[in-house]
Order: sequence, then structure tokens, then C-alpha cells
Amino acid sequence: MRFVFAFFAVLCSSALLASAAPNVLQDQDDVRGAFLTSRPKEKSTKASASPTVSRRKPKVVAPENKNTNVKTPDIKTADNRTPKTPTPDTKGTKSPVNTQRMGLGLTLFMRDANGSAVRTDPTRVFHKGDRVRVLLETNTDGYLYIFNTTNGGNPVMIYPDASLDEGGNYLQAHVPFEIPSSMSTEERLRWLAFDENAGDEKLFFVFTKEPLSGLPIDDELIALCRDSNPSCPVKPTADIWAQVQKEMQLPLQADRSKQTGQTETPAEKEATTRGLGLAKDDPEPSMILMASSKTSRLVTILGLVHKE
Repeated sequence: MRFVFAFFAVLCSSALLASAAPNVLQDQDDVRGAFLTSRPKEKSTKASASPTVSRRKPKVVAPENKNTNVKTPDIKTADNRTPKTPTPDTKGTKSPVNTQRMGLGLTLFMRDANGSAVRTDPTRVFHKGDRVRVLLETNTDGYLYIFNTTNGGNPVMIYPDASLDEGGNYLQAHVPFEIPSSMSTEERLRWLAFDENAGDEKLFFVFTKEPLSGLPIDDELIALCRDSNPSCPVKPTADIWAQVQKEMQLPLQADRSKQTGQTETPAEKEATTRGLGLAKDDPEPSMILMASSKTSRLVTILGLVHKE
């Protein structure tokens, strides 16, 4: 579980994302409603066929070839002209929200004295011994990349990871994903723990509809990192990182819930562990970030204040 240890090191001296990130627009009343619109009305009862949710890139299925030798007969009008193909009337028709604006939901859970996961305010101050976990939810299918920088140094890709999810990073719409996993075999690997060290650590979340060119995933990432290859962990090229920095400046709309203190519900737990989509009446993310316009990527940072 090298991925978990990577995150452990990140948060040990962390200040994950400023709650007032420069690319976030505040007080957008429609953000939460728009994000939740694409949630199904009821929770699906169909769980993942395997014990763990597959996060590998979906295979492209070639369309079935039917009667390719049969030609469609030409249709002529009374005056021997080919009629024009009618244009569909889309007036008044709304496209699904998740095909227009990408959204990312974040909920921060903190371990309480009883070992339970409790929603907590990301703006609070964390101290040595505190343990947290992040639950993510997207409103469309796509790929998640997480990069870490230390004191403004060079970025390192800490997700996807060759030792987790078979190197995959594909997320399905409204199927929650937690970092680290509560299903880890050891308690110490289920939480991100703060130690006595402070520092300037940042996590960059990049959610994109297509894989980032130049960064390995799935079998390619596993092969690269086999036998402790010095190329792991992967570092993005200067061009890729420049693009991430550029897209991080694009404005996002945000909605933050002030409700804290609630214990993780059985519905959230089941959806996370069984790979089920969250329904409209399931608990909502604490913070929702949505692109201000139609785009194929969403980039943001999450930050927590850590003092000794």
C-alpha cells in the first residue's frame, strides 16, 4: 500500500488546500442543485461484480456490424429531389447537467474517539494525532489525478498508483471514492495522520474526461513501477504541469455546507465499499466545485491548516 504511505507523508506536514482557493467563485446558489441533478432518484442495487471496484480505463466496444451489404434505397420527392434530413427540434430541451459542466464533490471525515468517521470542517486547525479521510464524488465519468508539491518543489503524481486499484484512476459518476480506503486491512492505513511537523504541502486534484497524455495508467504504470523503478513515483513533465497550473486559474463555482459532526451513514459506507451510485436522498458532499462553463477538465486544490 505504497499509495497510502505517500498520502500519509503528505498530510503529516500538511496544509492541503486553502479553503478560499484563488480559482473558486463563492456563493453560487445553483451549484449544489446542478451537481445533484445527475444523481439517480434511487440507489442502484447492482454492485460491482468483483470485491473491489475496477478503476481501469473502460474498454471500447466496437459497434455491431449489421447488414453492411444492404443499401438504403434513395427516397425522392414528387419533383425528383432528395429531401433534406429534418433537424431535430431541441427548443426547450435541457441537456444533462453532467455533460455540460464537470463537478467534484469533497467531504472531509475525521476519526473521533470511538474510531468512527465524522464530517468535519476543512477550515478547522488540525494538530498532531488527528486523522482524516477524504470522500470524493464526481457528476460524470472521468479520470482522477492527484499531485503533491512540498514547499513549492517539483510535483509528484501520488494517484494513480501502481500498487492501488491496479494502477487505474477511472471514476464513475456519483460512485464515491475515498482516500485512503476504509477497507484497508490495518487501522493505521485507513486514515491520514498528522504528526508534529508543519510545512507547505499541497494536493492538486485534476479531474478530466480523458486520460492525460504523457502520464501512465493501468498496465503501463504497473510495468513502469515494477522492481522499484527509479521513475516511480511519476513526475509530470514541465508541459503537463504548466497546463495544470494554467487550468487551475480557471474560475470554479463552489458551494460549501456548514453542517458538521454527522457520522458517516450506512448508505455512504455501502456505496463506497460496493461501488454503488449515490441516490438523490443520500447525504450530499460537504463542498461542491463545478466548472463555470463546459470544459473537459476541472483542477482544484484542497487544503487543511496543520499546526503543532
